Amino acid sequence: MRSISFKLILAFLSIGIISVAVIFVTATLNTRAEFIRFLTEQSQSDVVTQLSTYYQQYGSWEGVESVLHPDGDEQGPGSGPGGPGPNRRFYPFTLTNANGIVISPNGHYKVGDQVRPQDLATGISIMHGNQVIGVLVPIPMPFQGRPREVEFIDRTNRILLYGALIGAVIALLLGIFLSRTLTRPIRELTRATHAVSEGDLSQQVPVRSNDELGELAQAFNRMSSELSRSVNARKQMTADIAHELRTPLSLILGHAEAVHDGVLPPTPENFEIIREEATRLEHLVNDLRILSLADAGELSIAPQIIEPQRLLQEVAAIYQYQTQRKNITLDLDIASPLSNIEVDPGRMTQVLTNILDNALRHTPEGGRIVLSAKDVDDQVELAIQDSGPGLKPEDLDRIFDRFYRTDSSRQRDSDFPSGSGLGLAIARSIVQAHGGQLSAESEPGNGLKVMIKLPKKP
Repeated sequence: MRSISFKLILAFLSIGIISVAVIFVTATLNTRAEFIRFLTEQSQSDVVTQLSTYYQQYGSWEGVESVLHPDGDEQGPGSGPGGPGPNRRFYPFTLTNANGIVISPNGHYKVGDQVRPQDLATGISIMHGNQVIGVLVPIPMPFQGRPREVEFIDRTNRILLYGALIGAVIALLLGIFLSRTLTRPIRELTRATHAVSEGDLSQQVPVRSNDELGELAQAFNRMSSELSRSVNARKQMTADIAHELRTPLSLILGHAEAVHDGVLPPTPENFEIIREEATRLEHLVNDLRILSLADAGELSIAPQIIEPQRLLQEVAAIYQYQTQRKNITLDLDIASPLSNIEVDPGRMTQVLTNILDNALRHTPEGGRIVLSAKDVDDQVELAIQDSGPGLKPEDLDRIFDRFYRTDSSRQRDSDFPSGSGLGLAIARSIVQAHGGQLSAESEPGNGLKVMIKLPKKP
């Protein structure tokens, strides 16, 4: 299989050779034609001058052949200066009168013939006073130049040939250079693609231009980075799932075996521990199932038109006891008027409770949580603002990732133990399934604000 580099070299070389060949042939033909034209025009001007002098000297055209045919042997009025001689050349002209009747034959015409109008139009009138005494008409004939003239044309053609050969060599060298330059990014992409297919996801190729090849390199780099991130996230998620499942399973198995072996008494307290861990395990499995359905686009949603303020009031009522227990103020800030939204109430309640669980977990005693709603352009924005320690920018970008926790930077209360790390990821999946967006903003020490933007329903 021939490489694209070879094909490009062949293409550049073919274009170069064809272009040079066309230029060489055109230049050769034009050089010869223009040189003959130059000689003809020069000869025509000289002959017109000689013929004018001849007519002034002899008063007629008798014997004018000695001027038009100087290589003849006859002697006559044309002898002497301007007359015959061994170094004079044959002029391809015909002399006619003013009406185009041939006076001196030459080439295609005999004495007394009528010259064709198109040939007569190319002639030069010979004047005597104000009277046209003749017309000198050039006759197309094969070029019969002197040796030096023929040598000049041959030398010019050789120079053109050498130039054409040099042009072909330059075309070959440029073809090699350009083909290697153009195919270099492709070769780099090919090597990087093979490396990625063999499992090396760290491949990045240099971006050498701003053209389509540069865009292709940038797209490959983004793809490689995203693929590497996805694979690492998958590995991390697998490890996190194993860890999350192992903890409740270990507690369930440990207490069950201890009760079975008589190490622990079969008291309601020990059975309650087993039940709580089983419930925790069930919640984790349900969360993973919701995420898998959302990833597959199969998350069931039964939307209906509801009032956002009613949704927030119901959620606030659910958390009234927990906030009072922790001495946290739970406020509602609902703007008026407020547009309706079309959502699945159960799913959207799950979104809000997941966000509120996170807010309660990190809001200190005596703090404040605000549930707000307002119209923003063509959307309704629901927001939950807590008064916790806030997040660093690097944590803020990742709080919606699965199993990502920021417990090291946000305080937790023992009454609200750490969740599975899936709550905000589930919330984002549900909001996106409703055609909305979930985002967050925070500054260290100023709490976290999570915003849900949903389309308005007229």
